[in-house]
Amino acid sequence: MRGAPTWSRTHSVQHPSNVSALRADSPSPTRGEGKVRRAAAALATLLLSILFLILPALTARAMDIQSVTSPKGITAWLVEDYSVPVVAIRFVFGGGSTQDPAGKEGLANLMTGLFDEGAGPLDSEAFQIRLDDAGAEMSFDESRDGIYGSMRMLAEQRDEAFDLLRLAVNEPRFDQLPIERIRAQILSGIIAGENDPDTVAQNKWARALYGDHPYSRSDQGTKQSIATITPDDLKALHKAVFARGGIHVAVVGAIDPETLKKKLDMVFGDLPQNQALKPVADIDPKLAQHVEVDYDLPQTSLQLAYPGVKRKAPDFFAAVLMNEILGGGTFTSRLFQEVREKRGLAYSVNSSLVNQDHADALIVSTGTRSDRAAETLGIVRDVVRQLAEEGPTAAELAATKKYLVGAYAINNLDSSSSIAATLVELQLDDLGIDYMQRRAGYINAVTLDQVKAAAKKLLSTEPTIMVIGPKLAGAGKG
Repeated sequence: MRGAPTWSRTHSVQHPSNVSALRADSPSPTRGEGKVRRAAAALATLLLSILFLILPALTARAMDIQSVTSPKGITAWLVEDYSVPVVAIRFVFGGGSTQDPAGKEGLANLMTGLFDEGAGPLDSEAFQIRLDDAGAEMSFDESRDGIYGSMRMLAEQRDEAFDLLRLAVNEPRFDQLPIERIRAQILSGIIAGENDPDTVAQNKWARALYGDHPYSRSDQGTKQSIATITPDDLKALHKAVFARGGIHVAVVGAIDPETLKKKLDMVFGDLPQNQALKPVADIDPKLAQHVEVDYDLPQTSLQLAYPGVKRKAPDFFAAVLMNEILGGGTFTSRLFQEVREKRGLAYSVNSSLVNQDHADALIVSTGTRSDRAAETLGIVRDVVRQLAEEGPTAAELAATKKYLVGAYAINNLDSSSSIAATLVELQLDDLGIDYMQRRAGYINAVTLDQVKAAAKKLLSTEPTIMVIGPKLAGAGKG
């Protein structure tokens, strides 16, 4: 997540196969001139990386977000910027790992590793060479609720880059050899995770909170499920998810609206109109549980889950401000002051509002020496209880409002890629193209009584607590 977030959508970390232009395991060209092309491509990629590093935040001046609709009905939010000759596109199709069939868990994750492994007439090696020649970076990844894609390209080579993106989106090959290679990479991660306390714990945590809901499943799948996935399974999921009616797109950089319209139709215009997603039920995380993952470790990790609040709920911004005061603020929150500054019990402690399509929660996380874990948990519970009972002070609220208004651009709009990602998330949440102009007003309109009410509503419930480390006697009670 970006720095000091006060709310977030959960999102999967990309597995190594997702980033095509920087892959260590990309196949090498067999022709002699391939080395020359690779050297030129490496130079282009280096230039591309430098350009992204020096790209100034567009919010240093007024950001003009345009809604661009192509002749075939594909809508994208566009921020034109010609300060550097770069174009970034970010898009998402609704329906992520929740669409994995029972017994085929890990299907969406495997699929996202294969879009740059051959498409249309190009096999894996040919596609990688063309991508390198274009000096572009392409990646796909999945969350529980969406399949995301991104591409960054030099403006002068955008025709070639967009054509490769068109092939990846419309005609992925899902050839057997790349499937087996990517499957082996994922399987290696699954096996490693079986001996990793944090991975074991997070899987146990998800099952405790969500039972048999799709949110309880690992995005990577299991050793058994990943072995059963076939090319036909991948093609069926691609067909169900990749449709014009389920897409959100954002583009930032050196491209004008009329050119973008043509590119949108070229990349997405031939997809079917409607998705064929299976329904996913809404669920409230199951609270008031104590989950132990017993490992003999020198440091114990603690997680606490409280009720969340829906993104469009009337008290959402009151909850955002309350969470920032509790543990969202990196150096100013109550949890940081009480756990780290006053007692030195942890290096970091934080809280965040997590919003998903079908569940919401407030999560508190920290780690401490195992011999002081019970003490740390007690302090966290005390801080939460006090905020629930008394609410914040007027001074805390005023300072938090000022910070949240001022920090948004720094945390979310510091490069073309982060701007594109932010615009896609705003579309997913149906917040409107002028949300950035309205946001400060929403925050400043929240009253102290509303924040107190949000604290009482969300923090008075007995949480689910997970302890990763040596067993704690009586750790679950405050």
